[in-house]
Amino acid sequence: MKNTIKKQRDFFNSNATKDISFRKNQLKKLKKLLKDHENELDEAIFKDFKKSPFDNYVSELSILYHDIDDAIKNVKSWAKRKSVKTNLLNMPASSYIIPEPLGVTLVIGAWNYPYQLSLAPAIASIAAGNTVILKPSELPVHTSNIMAKLINENFEPEFFKVIEGGVSETQELLSQKFDKIFFTGSSYVGKIVYQAAAKHLTPVTLELGGKSPAFFTEKCDMKIGIKRMIWAKFLNAGQTCVAPDYILVHNSRKEQFLKLAKEEIENSHFHFDNDNYVQIINEGNMQRLIGMMEGAKVYSGGNYDIEERYFEPTVLTDVSFDDPVMQNEIFGPILPVIEYTDIDKAIAEVKKRPKPLSLYIFSKERNIIDKILNEVSFGGGSVNDAVMHLTNTYMGFGGVGDSGIGSYHGIHGFNTFSHFKSILDRSTLIEPNLKYYPHTKNKLKMIKMILGQK
Repeated sequence: MKNTIKKQRDFFNSNATKDISFRKNQLKKLKKLLKDHENELDEAIFKDFKKSPFDNYVSELSILYHDIDDAIKNVKSWAKRKSVKTNLLNMPASSYIIPEPLGVTLVIGAWNYPYQLSLAPAIASIAAGNTVILKPSELPVHTSNIMAKLINENFEPEFFKVIEGGVSETQELLSQKFDKIFFTGSSYVGKIVYQAAAKHLTPVTLELGGKSPAFFTEKCDMKIGIKRMIWAKFLNAGQTCVAPDYILVHNSRKEQFLKLAKEEIENSHFHFDNDNYVQIINEGNMQRLIGMMEGAKVYSGGNYDIEERYFEPTVLTDVSFDDPVMQNEIFGPILPVIEYTDIDKAIAEVKKRPKPLSLYIFSKERNIIDKILNEVSFGGGSVNDAVMHLTNTYMGFGGVGDSGIGSYHGIHGFNTFSHFKSILDRSTLIEPNLKYYPHTKNKLKMIKMILGQK
């Protein structure tokens, strides 16, 4: 690891990665590599999750292709020097900001979307002109293996290298000096990453999670809202960091919500055989989800098969904030439903808890929509939809507080992996004597006038 990091630092210091054409060529190579080996990527992720080629393309590869195309198209303008105004005190002069790559970067990917959440940050880092060491999650072993094979056989290790392994390898990597660390995963591990980075004053982006609420207000389009929400919740068997974690539904619409939710789940036929459902990542997570069901009132679903790692889409009713299922992020196909009568009290309950990564509002009531948006802090979200906000790369994606630090996607990813140098470029034709000795009352008066102060 030390040798790889040293080689990457030497390569970065050669300035090769600062060339825009170099960055574009590397991104084009990566896209071609993924395209040429789609079948192998499909096979690997099916072995880990039973994720179908359809879902692999829609939720993983298509996003990566878009990110690459977006970066290739825009990186020249993103990396361009930007002129800004010069204040009167420094005239005559020009002022500008120069984006520059940070250096040697470490990307630690997550297991739930192993291709997307490993390679999307790497794409942003490459576009910004850095070198990359990628540490994929070891839990989906086949996807980790195929990424390591493809990247390590086709890219020079001094530029882009995959290092596989578990906790000990990750700890060893974190003990090294990097110029940027990007981590996607749990809040618990995020704190460990943050502490390790602090020893080297390394900047960190943390993409974490949390219990993301979905409000269904008294006046909402229940049918289309539930259709969108059910898809978002049970995508990837609920193993999605921005999945709706629990529902807050107005008491007057609760029974209708439960009925329509059950019908939508039945109509969706979530199962491995239908190419629209995946396994829970491992038996440990199966047991964790089973434990969350303790004492719960199941409205629909609730069945599971530990050996097959199948957990049926499940809706819980009559849930309170004190129930076991409400203590931690679910990260699985369990949907607790909590009814409310007073929107202020519902908002207050959400605000008592750590700031979520996402929040969703299904409503036709603009006053309530604006109230929730203005009063609750969260990473990002949607009105009358769920999850789809992260597909808009014109908006940064990231958390706040316990749900993360920083953002990425599109230009926001480029910015995350860049430093912006502020430059004042002054003329030498004249040099006012105001700031120099001797200090006089008239000089002070003139300085105050220039600064717009009395």
